[in-house]
Amino acid sequence: MISNPKQRRIFARIVVYSFLVVLPFVVLIRGSIYLHEAYFFYPYPAIFGGFMLTAVLLAFYLIFLFGTQVHFVRNRMSVILVVLLSYGIYAMVYISGANVKSTEIASEYSSLHPILRLGITTLILLDKDLIVTDADRVYEDYGRMGLSAKKHSLHYRQQNGFVHAVDIRTNGRSEIRNFLLKIYFRGMGFRVLRHDGSGDHLHVSLVSHDRPFAQ
Repeated sequence: MISNPKQRRIFARIVVYSFLVVLPFVVLIRGSIYLHEAYFFYPYPAIFGGFMLTAVLLAFYLIFLFGTQVHFVRNRMSVILVVLLSYGIYAMVYISGANVKSTEIASEYSSLHPILRLGITTLILLDKDLIVTDADRVYEDYGRMGLSAKKHSLHYRQQNGFVHAVDIRTNGRSEIRNFLLKIYFRGMGFRVLRHDGSGDHLHVSLVSHDRPFAQ
């Protein structure tokens, strides 16, 4: 316990500021997932809705910090919208080769649902050592891996053209880091399972409306 009042105040400020920094990312990703799951939004409209919710939140930040100076807030919002758009494009089109198991996985990355890509890129900001081990699969891949083939899998491309599941490496990582990975993905609204069928990994997925019970 922190007994010094000054230290307690400093700690409280750090917690509050950290929450305020993290909250826009939570609103962006959880908002996108909510629109996808509850209102059946297509991938990019769902993300656009998440960005709009985030922009509203950031507008409140500006008003709280600088008051209702319309011209000033409007100018700053223009910059914020450009930054949000740039981040969204970056998050959905790029992943470093250091964060994928192989070049084959890197080539499959664009087939992953954009909301999953957004969630992964945001996590990489905090965890530079994250490794994506699998994404796009076909029916025959399960046999090649020595696993029972699945009729329905979120690793298959769904009717919207995107894969709704991704595997994240857990081998060689501490259980604390793996636990925090699970907390992050679940906190953002994704479904998470721990699998060891083809190597220990986290199976992170997004609901598919045409295969609602698939994993």
